[in-house]
Amino acid sequence: MAADYVEWLRREGRIVIVGASLAGLRAAETLRAEGFAGELTLVGDEPHEPYDRPPLSKSVLLGKASPHHTELPHRREIDAKWRLGVAATGLDLTAKRVRLADGDEVEYDRLLIATGVRARPWPKEGEARLDGVCLLRTREDAADLYRRLRAGPRRVFVIGAGFAGSEVASACREMNLPVTVAERAGAPLVGALGGVVGAVAADLQTENGVDLRTHVTVTALEGDAVGRVRAVHLSDESVVEADVVVVSLGSLRNTEWLTGSGLGAGPRGIACDAGCRAFDFRGIVTDDVFVAGDVARSPHALFGYQFLSLEHWGNAVAQAETAAHNMICHGADRRPHLWMPAFWSSMFGVNIKSVGVPPMGEQLMITQGSLAERRFVGVYGYQGRVVAAVSFDNTRWLEFYRGQIERGAPFPVEYPTVDRRPEGRRPVPAGFPDPSLPTHGPMVTLSGYSPADQQLVFHPARH
Repeated sequence: MAADYVEWLRREGRIVIVGASLAGLRAAETLRAEGFAGELTLVGDEPHEPYDRPPLSKSVLLGKASPHHTELPHRREIDAKWRLGVAATGLDLTAKRVRLADGDEVEYDRLLIATGVRARPWPKEGEARLDGVCLLRTREDAADLYRRLRAGPRRVFVIGAGFAGSEVASACREMNLPVTVAERAGAPLVGALGGVVGAVAADLQTENGVDLRTHVTVTALEGDAVGRVRAVHLSDESVVEADVVVVSLGSLRNTEWLTGSGLGAGPRGIACDAGCRAFDFRGIVTDDVFVAGDVARSPHALFGYQFLSLEHWGNAVAQAETAAHNMICHGADRRPHLWMPAFWSSMFGVNIKSVGVPPMGEQLMITQGSLAERRFVGVYGYQGRVVAAVSFDNTRWLEFYRGQIERGAPFPVEYPTVDRRPEGRRPVPAGFPDPSLPTHGPMVTLSGYSPADQQLVFHPARH
């Protein structure tokens, strides 16, 4: 990248950000903070300015926060053109133009794609349109579901026991509403944390009054004569009457608008290098198109340079800041995105946090606390090294294990700090399902290698 072009870009270039949510906003703020003085445009398919999504399945459903007052704070003035309520429908890489749903086109010199994900809908369209069948992704979704829960339904049925589905079930029980949860795997959270920890989550649900059905799938949603949902049919031939059904089947990455653009985009996201530059379909990196947030697939040095797709709040912020920095700096000043994956949730009175990539783990050790007490730290190992840790009501150890992951510490864990209880003495299989089978709720997806990826070999210094 020529130095004079970079200086021109910073002074009077045009940057377009497609995706006006968390990653888009933080990228815009970083661009201005680092001296970009040109024209800045944010395109978003929702009519609102960026708002926070995690409260939607937690405090909003419990009435502790309004879905209409979860706007993200602006850290600085960004002086941008907002194109809200209009989706991007196409991209012309040659002409450097983004096509919009209203027929307009927006020209750019640099483009950041931060289109995120959307909730996976119920696949049978007629059933999905039944009154009472709900998704939970947007502000409107949360307001609608809150209104239905406040009306006191006879029973709520949640399809999918990932984090979002489990949080909805927790909110229902806190409101003293009868709730049934169906999960095709053997326990809640299995796709995200594995079967050992999933068994603890299952006990949490049943002990709090959830009617938990595992190893089943929903075969049909039944409506009444006026189009309201009235029952759910399961693969074990049971039928559960319910007047609110929450579909929590994970998410879809918003990449369809890039079909035919030439970018390396698909259902698993948009492939980019460690500096957030998008790959084209030939595996060649682009200099003018960057990616950040939930829609990105990027290689991570700590995890074998596999491409990770992360649906994490903190990752969206960190990747957006890295992408924005790299968009307007000289090549030698670019930096890699190496954020440590981290996630948190709260359900049935328990705080759950993780660092690293649990689904990569082959084995698990309970190193602090006890599964039976629901207060523990579990450490995941892969090929002889620590790759992740999860805590239930025991967060003080997570920073220590973050450091262990970063250093590639050996697994099994051998420290004087490890509790010498029977379950902490030896690793056990983590219990993740076959990755080829669909489960609900992995928050980190390992999505293979780029065909153009150069595998690096490290030669550590000898002491």
